[in-house]
Amino acid sequence: MIDKRAAGFHEAVEGIETGHTVMVGGFGDAGVPIGLVAAVLERGPRDLTVIANNAGFHTGDISDWLSAGLVRKVICSYPRTSPTFVALYRQGRVELELVPQGTLVERMRCAGAGLGGYFSPVSVGTLLAAGKEVRTIGERDYVLEVPLTADFALIRARQADLMGNLTYNKTARNFAPVMATAARMVVAEASEIVDVGGIDPEAVITPGILVDRIVQQRLRV
Repeated sequence: MIDKRAAGFHEAVEGIETGHTVMVGGFGDAGVPIGLVAAVLERGPRDLTVIANNAGFHTGDISDWLSAGLVRKVICSYPRTSPTFVALYRQGRVELELVPQGTLVERMRCAGAGLGGYFSPVSVGTLLAAGKEVRTIGERDYVLEVPLTADFALIRARQADLMGNLTYNKTARNFAPVMATAARMVVAEASEIVDVGGIDPEAVITPGILVDRIVQQRLRV
C-alpha cells in the first residue's frame, strides 16, 4: 500500500532549494500550512519566488521568510497585508508581481490543466497589462495571462489518508486544490491522517495522485 507520510516537517520540505518557486496556500489565516512554513524557514533556502494570495501578516507565515531574507519575489494579490513586505519593497529588496485574485487562480488552473494561458479582460488598459499581448475578440480587448507553476506547493488540509487524498476545513480550501494541480511537488500538512478508506470518496477534494507527501499538523487552527 502507498504511504505518503513524511517522517517529519524537515523531511516534508526536503528538496526546496535556493532559487525555487514555492506556492503557499492560505486566505488570511485560513489554510496556512504553518508547520511547513516554519520548516522551510529552518531549512533556509534563498532567492525564493513565492506565489500566494497575500504576502503574509506578521509572524507564523511567509512574513517570516521575508524577514529572514529568503524571498526574492512575491506573486500575489494582496501584498500590503504584510508590514514586512511593504518595508522590504520600499527598500528595493524584494520584487512584486501584482495579480488580481481571480487571475491568480486561473493562471494556476491553466498550469494544472496543461493550457498555454488564457485571455482575460480584467487588466486591459492598466499597468498590469504592460508588456503583455492584447487581442481583440469580438468587440472587446483581452490580455493574455500565462500559466503559473511552481517547484513546490505547500498546503494545509483537514484530513488526509495515507495515499494523500485530502479534504479541507471550510474556507481553508481556498487556493490549495488548484495549487495542488500546478506544482511539481505537492506537500500537505493535515490536521488528521487516517487509514485508506477513512475518507468518503465523495468528500475528497484533492485526489492523492496529485499529492507527494503528507505530514501531521503541529497545531490545530
